[in-house]
Amino acid sequence: MRDIKTGIIGCGGIASGKHLPAIKALGNVSVVAFCDIIKERAVKAAKTYGAKNARIYTDYKKMLEAEGSEMETVHVLTPNSSHSEITVTALESGRHVMCEKPMAKDVAGAEAMLAASKKTRKLLTIGYQSRYAPESEYLKKICEAGELGDIYYAEALALRRRAVPTWGVFLDADAQGGGPLIDIGTHALDLTLWLMDNYEPQMVTGSVYRKLADNENSANAWGSWDPKEYTVEDSAFGLIRFKNGATIVLKSSWALNIVDCSEAKCILCGDIAGADMQDGLRINGEKFSQTYITKPDLQKGGVAFYEGSKFSPSEKEAYTFYNAVINKGELIVKPEQALMVTRILAAIYESDKNGGKPIYFD
Repeated sequence: MRDIKTGIIGCGGIASGKHLPAIKALGNVSVVAFCDIIKERAVKAAKTYGAKNARIYTDYKKMLEAEGSEMETVHVLTPNSSHSEITVTALESGRHVMCEKPMAKDVAGAEAMLAASKKTRKLLTIGYQSRYAPESEYLKKICEAGELGDIYYAEALALRRRAVPTWGVFLDADAQGGGPLIDIGTHALDLTLWLMDNYEPQMVTGSVYRKLADNENSANAWGSWDPKEYTVEDSAFGLIRFKNGATIVLKSSWALNIVDCSEAKCILCGDIAGADMQDGLRINGEKFSQTYITKPDLQKGGVAFYEGSKFSPSEKEAYTFYNAVINKGELIVKPEQALMVTRILAAIYESDKNGGKPIYFD
């Protein structure tokens, strides 16, 4: 691919932990502008990942106005509450946009992003990198080949026992729009919808809990949280029924009294066979009056001293985006699909606020 220039809006953990290393791995993308409301974060990111003489900004609008048309793309890596506003402005400035998940804090914001993409004819994709994991890509092929048959039941799993993110604004309901449901449940739901290729929900019900958040000095992977700052749920669950009769049960938690955890994984049950990601990818079914379980070998090895090509999901995600921009390749995560994820998550929250009342889709 030809060389291309990009800008980063939001230089926090998701930028340095995912997007910037993936961009660097591509080799042909130069990051020429960094923007963050905390200038020091932008400066630090530029020193590590920036092109020579990369510019620093604290106002994303000034960045979009000051940078020339040679900056063709933008990564929006800010808290959920600002995804929509920044993405719409970036699209209208003539840039293609990679926005980190979820698409937006609410449905209205996500709809505005999709409308702006269509109006400007600029590409928009959302950072659902779980689709690019080897087991996800292989299972997608199995589903497309019809080897599971009619997939009528699924579970979308994003369950942590005690892994509450205590940095940034993860615990802030105003900035994020929710807790584990919108943070990691969104990955599990996106993956499951994509594998099933079913984006026509009929009805959603949900239950949202805040049972452990007020505990002081809790055991936690990233240190105990401050209950006074914890303004979101600690677990949430939803049931989605589709127009064709299929059902998805979505389970998400940051803190839950369970032992077996599963994050960004799913279980699929079809009328021919089933699949799950509980112990790697497993396919199960029945042949010759006997049940079976098979585990595809997804390793790239087989030749001494050669591991094969190994690209992380985030690197595949970045490649797909830039290939779409440069070579008009196909986007894997389409904004219409990400919008449906946001609509379903919003319905789960709404259902809980109304005592579990079903939320019906048109």
